[in-house]
Order: sequence, then structure tokens, then C-alpha cells
Amino acid sequence: MAESVPRVGLFVTCLVDTFRPSVGLSALQVLEAAGCSVVVPEGQTCCGQPADNSGDVATARAVARGLIRAFEDCDYVVAPSGSCASTLRHRYPVLLADDPALAEPARALAGKTHELTCFLADVLDHVPAGMAWPGVAVYHDSCAGLRELGIKAQPRRLLAAVEGLTVLDAAEPEECCGFGGTFAVKYPEVSTRMVEAKASDLEATGADLVLGGDLGCLLNIAGRLRRRGGRPMEVRHVAEVLAGARHVPPIGAPGEGAGR
Repeated sequence: MAESVPRVGLFVTCLVDTFRPSVGLSALQVLEAAGCSVVVPEGQTCCGQPADNSGDVATARAVARGLIRAFEDCDYVVAPSGSCASTLRHRYPVLLADDPALAEPARALAGKTHELTCFLADVLDHVPAGMAWPGVAVYHDSCAGLRELGIKAQPRRLLAAVEGLTVLDAAEPEECCGFGGTFAVKYPEVSTRMVEAKASDLEATGADLVLGGDLGCLLNIAGRLRRRGGRPMEVRHVAEVLAGARHVPPIGAPGEGAGR
């Protein structure tokens, strides 16, 4: 009997939707190439992390309830973001633990939610084929993905299959870039010092491309690299490289968004 095709709900994320739709389109392309049937529910919203981090529990719960309904008929939920995937996996069961109608659905959603590279590498055991991207890249490990979801080897394993691409590590690959969602808003001076150190570390590798799995980090890093005015480095989401989206301008290019 033939195996059924997994129905994957793509959780686009608000940053991708607002600043970098090519990441969502690339994620969809990569998932379809891996053999998935992909849907993008119209009812999805922000994951609620900003509200949750700011102590607005009522709003975070309301958002969680909406996303549970939006993705209830999907076998898996996949997000091109470690921080958003972690919110669904780790925070929703806590936020709705005392809701008799949604406590179990929240746990079910958490159990079927994955970050993009984790899903491709760990769940599907997918190896990209026919993709080439000549160059030298350095990979940035985002805090939420690394510390909350254990994302480290997965993106590197996928990128190793991209022809012509060499992936390096910075001297301090696990140091925070200073974005941290609302952290960058609450503590801008500290955030700027952190992203300055991150940009310096990335430039020192000699790579011509910065890759990562969380758009917030990449926007922040791209903005700082541009303001430093040093050696040019392209900044891109890992999904764009796995989809071969070379036609898309790098983050921070004219007309593209970038942070501090």
C-alpha cells in the first residue's frame, strides 16, 4: 500500500508575511519537493509570542485558540522560524492548560508542530537534490531554535547537499544577535551592542553569505552589517537557499527590510 502524502500546514509567521514573503514561498517549494501536500490556512495570525512575552496572557490565549482552529485538519504544522515553532510547541499547552475545551487540542498542535529544517531533516529524512548555490556561507544559530528546539545539525545537514556551497561556523556561533523579539525594543542599547559583536564575528569568517532560520535575527544582522559598511555580505533565510531562490535580492538590499 502506498504511503499517504502528509498534509502540512505552513505557518508563515508575521515577520515573513510582512517583510520577506519569499521565505514563505521558498518554504512551500521545499516542502512540496520533499513530497508534502502543503496548505496555507487563511485564518492564521501572529503566534502570540510578543503578547506572551509582554505579559498579555489574555491576548496570547486568544491567538492560540485561533491558530488551533486554523491548523486542526493538518497532519503537521511547519514554520520557517524556531521562535514561532517553539511558541506553539512549548507555550500553547501552558497557556491553555486550564481550558477544558482546548487543553488537549493545544497539546495536539504542539506535538505536530515543527521548525522547517527540523521537519525536513528529522521527520522526513529529506535530502535536497539538484540544488546549487556556489559560495561560502556562515550559519547563525538563533537562540530559540538552538536552545528550545535543539536546532543545530539539521540546517547544516540540508545545506551540505547544496552543490558548491561551503558552510562555516563563526567563532561564537551560539551567541545571541540581540534581536530577541521584544528585547530589542525594550533594551535597544544592549541589543545594538550585541548585534555589533555578532556582525564582527560573522565578518571575521570571510564568508560572503550569512544564513539562518529565523527572520527576526536575519533582519537585525543585515541591518547592522549594512550600517557597519564593511565587506559586503549577503543575508538570507536558509529556506531561500534550499529552494534555489537566487533571483530574490538578499535581506537588506534596496527595497528590502532590515533592522538596527
